[in-house]
Amino acid sequence: MTSKCEATVRTVGNLSVVSLSGEVDGSAAHVLSAAYEQAAADGPPAVLLDFAAVDYINSTGIALIVSVLAKARSEGRRVVASGLSDHYRLIFDITRLSDFIQLYADVDSAASGINEGAPA
Repeated sequence: MTSKCEATVRTVGNLSVVSLSGEVDGSAAHVLSAAYEQAAADGPPAVLLDFAAVDYINSTGIALIVSVLAKARSEGRRVVASGLSDHYRLIFDITRLSDFIQLYADVDSAASGINEGAPA
């Protein structure tokens, strides 16, 4: 299955940013996993999943996000998110994912919050 999801990784302050685009569904498993591994390689205290350019997330995509969260937690690393539409913010709330991943409006506010030591 060809992924309709793409990811780029960059560093902002002490935060690794995974900018996702397209669709986060079952076909995105390899893309998301590889991007997380790249983002975590230098040992940042937090990884930001930026959803600003994501068009669609289904239940399998939510499960993939949960698996990234579980891996990060086992490594002692925080995962935060930004750029979620109102619809997907609601989904994160309903699924209680937002209890474990702090949500920010955008990359800049996440970087400021992380760099200032804001609690998760």
